[in-house]
Amino acid sequence: MIFFALPFLAAVFVFTLAAPSDNSFVVSSTDRSQTIIGKEGIFNDVEATHPLIYAMDINSNISNRFAKTLVLSKVKNAGNTAKEATFTVVLPEKAFISEFVMEIGGKSYKAYVKEKEEAKNIYNKAVASGQSAGHVEVSARDSNRFTVSVNIEAESKAEFLLTYEELLERRDNQYELVLNIHPGQIVKDLNVQVMINESRPLRFVKTPPLRSGNEISKNDDKLDPSSDIKIINSTSAIVKFSPGPERQKQFGIDLRAKENEGLAGQFVVQYDVERDSRGGEVLLQDGYFVHFFAPEDLEPLSKHVVFVLDTSGSMSGSKMEQLKDAMYSILDQLRPNDIFHIVEFNSNVFVWNIDSEESVKVDISNYQEPFEELTQKNNLPSALSVMNESIQKGKSVIGKIDSRGITNIIGGLETGLHLIKIQRNKEKEEYQPMIIFLTDGYPNVGVSSTDEITKIVTDLNAGEHQIPIFSLSFGRSADKSFLRKLSLKNLGLSRHIYEASDASLQLQDFYRQISSPLLTHVNFKYDSEVEEVTKRDFPIFFRGSEIVVSGRFSGPTLQTSIHGRGSNGTLVLSPSLETPVTSLERLWAYLTVKQDLQRREVAENKIELTKKILDLALKYSFVTEVTSLVVVKPNDTSAVETEDASDSHHRLLLPSSYSPRYSSSIPMAGVPGNPGIAGPQGYYPIMYPRSGAAMSIQNFDGDRHGYRYIMQRRPSYKSRVLPIRLPNLAVSSTPSPTIKSSLPWLSSVLDANNSLNISGGVYEIGGDSTVNLNPDCPKSPVNSTVKGHCTLLKDCPQVHHFLTDFQVYQQYFCPLENKYAGVCCPKINQVLP
Repeated sequence: MIFFALPFLAAVFVFTLAAPSDNSFVVSSTDRSQTIIGKEGIFNDVEATHPLIYAMDINSNISNRFAKTLVLSKVKNAGNTAKEATFTVVLPEKAFISEFVMEIGGKSYKAYVKEKEEAKNIYNKAVASGQSAGHVEVSARDSNRFTVSVNIEAESKAEFLLTYEELLERRDNQYELVLNIHPGQIVKDLNVQVMINESRPLRFVKTPPLRSGNEISKNDDKLDPSSDIKIINSTSAIVKFSPGPERQKQFGIDLRAKENEGLAGQFVVQYDVERDSRGGEVLLQDGYFVHFFAPEDLEPLSKHVVFVLDTSGSMSGSKMEQLKDAMYSILDQLRPNDIFHIVEFNSNVFVWNIDSEESVKVDISNYQEPFEELTQKNNLPSALSVMNESIQKGKSVIGKIDSRGITNIIGGLETGLHLIKIQRNKEKEEYQPMIIFLTDGYPNVGVSSTDEITKIVTDLNAGEHQIPIFSLSFGRSADKSFLRKLSLKNLGLSRHIYEASDASLQLQDFYRQISSPLLTHVNFKYDSEVEEVTKRDFPIFFRGSEIVVSGRFSGPTLQTSIHGRGSNGTLVLSPSLETPVTSLERLWAYLTVKQDLQRREVAENKIELTKKILDLALKYSFVTEVTSLVVVKPNDTSAVETEDASDSHHRLLLPSSYSPRYSSSIPMAGVPGNPGIAGPQGYYPIMYPRSGAAMSIQNFDGDRHGYRYIMQRRPSYKSRVLPIRLPNLAVSSTPSPTIKSSLPWLSSVLDANNSLNISGGVYEIGGDSTVNLNPDCPKSPVNSTVKGHCTLLKDCPQVHHFLTDFQVYQQYFCPLENKYAGVCCPKINQVLP
């Protein structure tokens, strides 16, 4: 038996045939080939049932750092029966979709943006009538996915055109446009064109080697795109990339795709512009302005860096080794005028005396008002100045840390704040403080509510000397939303570190971006004739980055100044005035919506901000968190939403011994995969089709593996759709005799009676026992936002590989009948005919 994967990044087309009315499916492939003659030519049955993308064009126009990208895919149904095509585009996380058009049968169908609830109602009506759009799972970091399905008549063609817009961020002294290209097959006519028009002269334009999109790439000559770069004049350039079929095939192999999938990765264009060395440049046009600020001739500030590192049990193994490797490199990047602390937290909190290479355990219990207690009960070591000797001692300390215990996040953060406050009182010289906080899990010591931790830390960190907190969420189990809110409320940034072989490089890359603060308390002052201005106060400006401010003005010109504190005291800078190459209105709208969405995320009352965002998003046709795209299709209308393309946790697996009662073989388009590879050995993705609708199985395992399974059918009869909940399908029908082999750490934590001591109680693991009730529990390992059922450990084998140690298990522990140690197991919500 073979499952078929369709890992289409830039465009995906899946065709399906009518199938019998079975409730369950086994998908299989066939090697038989028959000749089919149609008006498009002569094909064998494999060619006829596979989607044929005969042309793909990706065109991006960049003006004033604002990129508008159009993805056009042309598909041909060469078969003699109608097929359903699914079109998927992976786009950058910060981009907004602004237009989608389909041309089918000579008619154009243009999508429109609606308020999310209104679009949801449209979608629900479509579902109620038995119509739905399928989803195809693809994987790329820091990305979103757009997917829509449509029926294409026999021997006919269709075109899909998607437009999205983004403001390019400057990092490491350059702008970077990333284009996902992965058609899943060799495309005869594949063209990429990027047009750059800037108001200031270009410093360079280059195209680095192609990337997989899921790991930081090392330069590889085999992946050099050899693109055509033409400098039109000092401010304009055009980049073209048109790999033929043979080059697509070779790129696919070098990017670890299957040979017949063709190119499978990211095409990247990097560039930078010459800039005003002091106050930046202000562009003015038609009542809008944009201010770009990136001074370069400033000395970096001395800084006090407190590394607050999670060393709980879940950090064991490769994560701990990668953290250590990253820290060795990061310590080498500290500057001679810097000072630093190393704090680790697990069940307890420890501050390392770097000079003596010994740790000091922190006595802390009053988490609401900790500073007095921290001062009175603790004699914590001072920060160490950066010298060759102290860096070597710091590396020795990092080498000594080890994973153990559970996760005292509140204690680690409060200790970090305290160390900076007491150091500030000791030192005559002023340092720019920063906390670099890394964790891979959820809090379960002291204060376990992430909302409460955010509130306590933000209140303790209030005032004139607020300390930036830079948060790193490490791996699938980390709470990205919590860390993002924590940093947003505390002047910092957050970044997700993907659990992969390049995790150490990801950590180093993040630190490099914040390692050189040039200015603090940056404020942009404009005359009284400006309005609707985006954020104008920034806590820190880092070398290699850029601050962008935009707004509206009513006068003939604009008076502005920039105020900030540098290494030599207060600075007042004035920008130059420039003429933009295109309109600034959409850039202003984009930046306004983007920043308001951030403010909305941490706001107590979201109503006013939501209305403001909604008004702008509808006016400029931006698909955002408060709007959805309504796709008008022949005989159908559906709401389409973007979704996170970097990670999905909706895994529902059944033991390999599970056999559906009814089955049928369905020819599938796509690339063959292996049963069970999306989960632990011997488990297959569970598949229950929705009658009368396209149906898909999504990538359950997360960010990098890229296991995508899709199975679709369009029955030839009408049927009633009835929601049925089948909670027991997630539970094995027979007890597993190998639970200790599935959970190797279990033996080490069982007492003499084979019981677990957990959360102040003693619980049996269940053995051959059964329970009568499976109560709801807050979150399962596969989805932290959806409730599960509490089951015995042996009865939920599909989560065993998530439970890497006792500390992780405790996050999903639930008691059963006050006797057994359970685990929160995912539910199944099923729709059957």
